Amino acid sequence: MPQYTANTSPRGRVLADLRSDTVTQPCDQMRAAMAAAEVGDDVYGDDPSVNRMEASLAERLGKDAALFAPSGTQSNLLAMLAHCGRGEEVIAGGAYHVIRYEAAGASVLGGVALHALDVAADGALEADDITAAIKEDDSHHPISRLLSLENTHNGQAVSLPRMQAAVDAGRAAGLSLHLDGARFFNAITALGCAETALAGPFDTVSICLSKGLGAPIGSVLVGPKDLIARARRMRKMLGGGMRQAGVLAAAGLYALDNNVTRLAEDHARAEDLARHLSALELGDVSQNTNMVFLTPRPGLELSQLASHGIRTSAPEPALRLVLHRDITDAGFAATKAAFAAVA
Repeated sequence: MPQYTANTSPRGRVLADLRSDTVTQPCDQMRAAMAAAEVGDDVYGDDPSVNRMEASLAERLGKDAALFAPSGTQSNLLAMLAHCGRGEEVIAGGAYHVIRYEAAGASVLGGVALHALDVAADGALEADDITAAIKEDDSHHPISRLLSLENTHNGQAVSLPRMQAAVDAGRAAGLSLHLDGARFFNAITALGCAETALAGPFDTVSICLSKGLGAPIGSVLVGPKDLIARARRMRKMLGGGMRQAGVLAAAGLYALDNNVTRLAEDHARAEDLARHLSALELGDVSQNTNMVFLTPRPGLELSQLASHGIRTSAPEPALRLVLHRDITDAGFAATKAAFAAVA
């Protein structure tokens, strides 16, 4: 997302960076865990920290196996390439990350077609739309192979019944199922459900460690052993095989052990900020999990936030404000004061 060019207060300090939860940095305890990590060569499969993290996350989500990847984009790509052959098709939401923000990698690198569906207001795909999108067995069409869903979507935690209705439509047509769970733990926090309840209906799930969980890098793809084995081969082909990656896996393990339950704090702060912006009558305000969206009223000059030390992306047309663990109490107070000032 484009960001305002002036990003600091007059004293040159960024007091709060609300562009995304991807800006989080490792805390001292996470850095200590990284420094103490056991390492090996993960391409050979002998990095104990990577193996431990993969096994731990697979068990938590009720899957057979897992694969550590450098990014969520690569994790999703590996899933699509493992599920689909050339000339086959992924059905997904047109506003979902796999279609809008991943450079059509499955098409460019795997010869996989992408069929975009409209996304409902709650972030779900309608079961009838999924059924209508599935191609008949005809040589003129790609072969519908995979349904890819997303939770959360734009911060919205899609309800389990809505997810299940889409899954059922896909299963009825013989499709495989993938979940882009970049903010999977935000979803379960908002839904109040078990990890296995959200992951269970899907063959594969991609989990990001470097957003609200605060790890510096990495995502994990979980699923059946045969699919994960294919994804591991694809990871090597794409240059994603890492050597002594245990230092990164240690950060992921720390995040999974310590930073999941605290996501509720980000959600509560987002609710607080949304109430504050609404009271200031700055425009239309909505809030989902750790994200607040502001569609500013005409004439409101939000670029002034930068002079107060608040870093944001530019409105497109809504301003997205993402709360995360690196927003301090002082930074949050400065954020609220900055919006009051520009009002």
